[in-house]
Amino acid sequence: MPDFLKGFGLFCAALCGTAASPADAAGDLLVAPTRVVLDGSRGTEVVLNNIGAEPATYRISLEIKRMTAAGGLDEIAEADATSAERAALDMIAFSPRRVTLPPNQPQVIRVGVRIPEGTPPGEYRAHMLFRAVPDAAPATASDVAKPPSTGVSIALTPIYGITIPVIVRVGDLGAEASIGEAWVADTADGPAFNFGLTRTGNRSVYGDIEVTRPGVSEPLLVARGIAVYPEVGAREVSLRVPPELAEKLKGPVRIRYSEDREVGGGTIDQVERVVK
Repeated sequence: MPDFLKGFGLFCAALCGTAASPADAAGDLLVAPTRVVLDGSRGTEVVLNNIGAEPATYRISLEIKRMTAAGGLDEIAEADATSAERAALDMIAFSPRRVTLPPNQPQVIRVGVRIPEGTPPGEYRAHMLFRAVPDAAPATASDVAKPPSTGVSIALTPIYGITIPVIVRVGDLGAEASIGEAWVADTADGPAFNFGLTRTGNRSVYGDIEVTRPGVSEPLLVARGIAVYPEVGAREVSLRVPPELAEKLKGPVRIRYSEDREVGGGTIDQVERVVK
């Protein structure tokens, strides 16, 4: 990000990462799906919808993000990208790159992939960024009447955006995951249910978490869209919960990690833990 002195006239960005629902929203933009997997020459579509009351313009681009052991996603400058990350940027094609959406008017973004001959087997990933383009604010009569200022004035306009992962799989890939220890802890934002998640193999894992009390069919906690990307072998998952639920999660529980429902919902791993 540019430093403060270079930031005169720039805007503050608020970006959202991958969500756990079929459609995700940031500001007045709704995006579906929130994850794209391409494993051949056939492309797909992403649908944008402006759910606000005014027309809005969005710029679409690709960026590189890496998962951390804490489960976050760090943005990586292209100059610091690995060869596989740069290859992902070259493989993924999309159109259009800029759209203006009237209220409640959907727009299809076509996403395709071009895999060069001889590309090594593996999973290649970039993140598609949908960023709002702010309207230029016209000068008002009150602005014109103001006397010139002797200091520096900076106007910050929030820019809303959202990113979704676009994954390209080349070759015969596989992965497994296992659930580690689980615990409840207090954080600055309130209590959280935490557990470790370990991945092996040559691709990412992605699915849903369900926590139940043995003998009780109704789940205590359900979290969708939990991923472990290939750049990390293990991560910590931290799910914020209300205080009353945090207490219920303590003691013996069963934790099930299952594939996304759209690909069958099969069990990836299931364990019993005593949560403290």
